[in-house]
Amino acid sequence: QVQLVESGGGLVQAGGSLRLSCAASGPTFGMYVMGWFRQSPGQEREFVATIGWSGRYTYYADSVKGRFAISRDNAKNTVFLQMNSLKPEDTAVYLCAAGPSSLSDRSDEYPYWGQGTQVTVSS
Repeated sequence: QVQLVESGGGLVQAGGSLRLSCAASGPTFGMYVMGWFRQSPGQEREFVATIGWSGRYTYYADSVKGRFAISRDNAKNTVFLQMNSLKPEDTAVYLCAAGPSSLSDRSDEYPYWGQGTQVTVSS
């Protein structure tokens, strides 16, 4: 089982940047596909980005492509989400997830979730 803890959220002005981190427990982190999702009040959980176990393969939602970058450091059991050119519509709780055997944008394919970190982008 994997436990995930996100950090790095906060308040930023439109056009600014934030870097989210997700620290994972357990010796098998390098075997998991990792993903970032986000959720706003009253909205369904939305896929943001996913990365394969080696870090070589990534996949992004169209809404963040070219602005966000997902990466991982398996030696440190950590996955990152660099967010640039932030927009007010990026405001949400960002959640880290682990688990599927291949890249996936479906939240139901991720059995392990963190508690989330709030990102607020002001206009």
